[in-house]
Amino acid sequence: MPAAPFSGSTADLGFRCFDTRYARIAPLICWDQWYPEAARLAALGGAQILFYPTAIGFHHSDAAEAGTQHNAWETIQRSHAIANGVYVAAVNRVGREGPTGDGLEFWGGSFVSDPQGRILAKAGEADETLIVECDPRVIESVRRNWPFLRDRRIDAYGPIVNRVID
Repeated sequence: MPAAPFSGSTADLGFRCFDTRYARIAPLICWDQWYPEAARLAALGGAQILFYPTAIGFHHSDAAEAGTQHNAWETIQRSHAIANGVYVAAVNRVGREGPTGDGLEFWGGSFVSDPQGRILAKAGEADETLIVECDPRVIESVRRNWPFLRDRRIDAYGPIVNRVID
């Protein structure tokens, strides 16, 4: 039996898409946010909006790096939107967990980006609700001008299934 994926991942069920009355969506949970394969497979499955519910922040001992970590988190989400021509809703926890001075700080900063990576709305560090219009016609327009899905080099994908390429 293969090893189970990192807890929090949906990879053991595949990267599933669901039709709603608004759009075809794909929930990609927490750790999935760092992997381009998850976003790509969801987009190929017809997802128009990728939702990344997550609890990410920093340990008190890493406070000096919090800004750099936050920037990396935001950049990867926006990159998924661009590379796949989809909307991305990155939903992040706010607040603190654990004792003061030794716990985890969650930076919040939930946001929605369009298929070109532009941030359409962004929350702060407190509980907040964002309601953002995501027009599916924008997806078609962006994909026509930036045909990343169409022009993929699937002939070069073989080695990607290996952990290391010798």
